[in-house]
Amino acid sequence: MKAVITTAKSAGFCFGVDRAVKLVYQALSEGKRVATLGPIVHNDAVVSDLNAKGARIINDPAELLPGETLIIRAHGVPKSVYAQCAETGNPVIDATCPFVARIHKIVGEQCAQGRHVFIAGDPKHPEVQGIVGHCNENCTVFQNQSELKCLIDRRLPKGVAIVAQTTYNKILWGDCMTLLPPDDPDLQVFDTICSATAARQSDADALSRTSDLMIVAGGRHSSNTVKLYDVCKRHCPVWLIENAAELAACAGEIREAAKAVLAEKGEDHILNIGITAGASTPAHIIKEVQTNMSGIFDTDTIIPESEEFAAAFEEELDKTFTKKIRKGDRVVGIVASISGNNEVMVDVGAKQTGYITLSELTSDTSKKPSDIVKVGDELELVVIQVNDAEGTVQLSKRRVDEMVGFENILKAHESNEVLEGTVLSVVKGGLVADCNGVHVFIPASQSGLGRGADLNVLLKQPVRFVIIDVNEQRRRAVGSIRQVQKAERDAAKTKFWETAKVGDVYTGEVKSLTSYGAFVDLGGIDGMVHVSELSWSRIHQPSDVVAVGDTLEVYIKALNPETGRISLGHRRAEDNPWVKFTNEYAVGDVVDAQVVSVTAFGAFARITDGIDGLIHISQLSDERVTNVKDVVNVGDTVTVKITAIDTEKKRISLSMRAVNDEDAADEAEETDEVVYSDEAPAAEAEAPAEEAETAAEE
Repeated sequence: MKAVITTAKSAGFCFGVDRAVKLVYQALSEGKRVATLGPIVHNDAVVSDLNAKGARIINDPAELLPGETLIIRAHGVPKSVYAQCAETGNPVIDATCPFVARIHKIVGEQCAQGRHVFIAGDPKHPEVQGIVGHCNENCTVFQNQSELKCLIDRRLPKGVAIVAQTTYNKILWGDCMTLLPPDDPDLQVFDTICSATAARQSDADALSRTSDLMIVAGGRHSSNTVKLYDVCKRHCPVWLIENAAELAACAGEIREAAKAVLAEKGEDHILNIGITAGASTPAHIIKEVQTNMSGIFDTDTIIPESEEFAAAFEEELDKTFTKKIRKGDRVVGIVASISGNNEVMVDVGAKQTGYITLSELTSDTSKKPSDIVKVGDELELVVIQVNDAEGTVQLSKRRVDEMVGFENILKAHESNEVLEGTVLSVVKGGLVADCNGVHVFIPASQSGLGRGADLNVLLKQPVRFVIIDVNEQRRRAVGSIRQVQKAERDAAKTKFWETAKVGDVYTGEVKSLTSYGAFVDLGGIDGMVHVSELSWSRIHQPSDVVAVGDTLEVYIKALNPETGRISLGHRRAEDNPWVKFTNEYAVGDVVDAQVVSVTAFGAFARITDGIDGLIHISQLSDERVTNVKDVVNVGDTVTVKITAIDTEKKRISLSMRAVNDEDAADEAEETDEVVYSDEAPAAEAEAPAEEAETAAEE
């Protein structure tokens, strides 16, 4: 028998599987104790080798041993598993295939927008279960065209997104798409079948159409391997084997099948034998299958694949997970994992592992990698170092951001656009602010603070500024906070004078104090509250009741647009102590009052807050008083009777003597005695009247 052996170009490990396996080997080489959440790959040979090197398989994060590193396999896991991992406190290496992580991101966003997600795939497959776990239960899994038709016949929910398992059959996917209503605005379709999977299936389909026999190498539990088997068996006899040893066990069947082909096509027919392999099949197993195929046939002549094809095979196999990158290249990478607070692992489709250090991720040292990116994010990066010996590529997001950011800085300078940034540091002569990855210098004179002010008050604070100067060659920019503040104040003033009217109420901050009042910020423009308006009580200076930084509720008393002066009021009529007094007290009331001052002609006593009354010297006692302090002193509490209220002059006359007379009269009534009291001489009562009147006013 003569035969030609042809191997499909896109056979074997895809990038996601290759990356996951490499991460396990790398962790083991670093001396870490490793556990994979399920088999890292659906290939017994690979799994057995990893187990022999110390990697054990667990089914739940709860099975982790203290200090053991958990590796999440390429299939990905539901969100709930990440929460479990966080609870254990064990180190985690996320080997989720970047293309699977992209599906997680898509379904999460679509569910957040209120769409119901349809997932094409096997509901029992771990990848599909992981996708379901990112949908918040707002999803339905369908396996084929008939199941999708049933869903459509039951009427699509309003707002549907459709995704596919990365290894879903490309032909079945096309059949399913024919069932969908065209141009439906409520329907979002995402073709998430991995490009490597699609190419592998397409190549296998084409090869099987021209082959007499096909060999599919891969794990029987591998979804994509089984799909390759299904694709090929439509056109010719197929054997699914996991390794070269199984190929030997099938040798008899393969020979019999070959004889049947020759019986049909003639003894001179040259057999066409095709080989393909699933994404979980390493290259060395594919090579073993190629080599051992010759042992199945007893003929003298086996026509092997040509050297030209062998080279093409290696090239195409290499392309499934590698590409050449060089220092300075701009590349697109997908965040594969976040390592603590220091770096991010990125898939750039290269043999090397891509990583971004925190300093190359952002210039803001207060942030962690997880504050900036998440697994599955697509980033534009620049290559800053390639280390083939270690198999690593150092990348920078910050430098790309700076390139793009500086272009935006130039545009903002031309248009005088207001930018936002965060102050990173205080340097000699000013501040340095970050604006989308670009450092902008802001001179102290443009900081918006007063001369000699402490610039540290702006450290780590968000600021708004305009660009006032740019040096394109040195890629430097100078900004001004002060100009933005001035423009905002001018705008606020214009708006204020257009709308403000007497009686309007504002809540503002006290900006400064003088001996005659307080200046309050009304939102870009200041008004003054006179000292007499700050309190109903008598005060000596504004600082007795307010301080700079206090918040006051004020109202406009008067406006003068020509001079720009604004007179404000703060006291409220309902808080007027005199109004409260007249509402609660009347002539004849007996009250307790506290002596607050003593004069030669009497004592002033406080009835309630802000309200004092005069006890004339003649009303202190039934007996003649020559020295007020012989009867009362400041701080004494006395019982007095309100004898007069002058509402016009806001004066109150009090009498201790009247209270004593009433007490004496009450005793006289009880004892049937008449008590007489001498009136104070008219001259004594009237002599100090002018002085008392002056003191009351004070």
